[in-house]
Amino acid sequence: MHRTDDPAGIGTRESLLDAAEELFSERGIPAASLRAITERAAANLAAVNYHFGSKQGLVLAVFDRRLAPLNRERLALLERCEVEKGSVEDVVRAFIGPVFRTAREAHAGMGAFAQMMARAYSEPSDEVREIFASQFSEVIDRFAAALARRLPGLPEEEIFWRLLFVAGAMAHTVSCGHLLASYSRGRCSVSQPEEAIDHLVTFLAAGLEAPAPGPDTAPTKKSRRGH
Repeated sequence: MHRTDDPAGIGTRESLLDAAEELFSERGIPAASLRAITERAAANLAAVNYHFGSKQGLVLAVFDRRLAPLNRERLALLERCEVEKGSVEDVVRAFIGPVFRTAREAHAGMGAFAQMMARAYSEPSDEVREIFASQFSEVIDRFAAALARRLPGLPEEEIFWRLLFVAGAMAHTVSCGHLLASYSRGRCSVSQPEEAIDHLVTFLAAGLEAPAPGPDTAPTKKSRRGH
């Protein structure tokens, strides 16, 4: 008989991660109970304690399973971009490309993860904020520095504003891209990741390269009224 050192059973850890990801996407993290997660994973509460220690540990593992390899790929692409002295568009492509390519892989379960991320952004908690800070701090710092070198006319604060907009546009496109076909009456689709990346990179790079807001760019009362 085959023996294992995993008392919860081979594959139980991944089943718990999959179940948690699905329920977090459907209900949000606070509303997804450990009982519901273990029932969906066909496991027991002892398995959660064995593999993750607590629900908090499980939440962290769900994010880390997706975000850690994603961010490693982003940083590797950014390093290549720096060596090749790439453009602003190349930096943006390094940031958003891995997300779209990973989302394409149905077996990776990124549909549920994209929905979970959307909920996490719209329903943030202190726990999720801490996870985002730990997962994204290095990535944001490295990409902000790369953009600052290419956009010397922008204040540092403006770079961070624009990175927020980049991340928001990317997250919306991944989680709500299915609406595009409806809006365009079938003429446009995000089904081809590389095409979606090209459109989004062009749009975002133009925004990043725009002048910083100030007295010369602020709308007048007349223009705000549309006259």
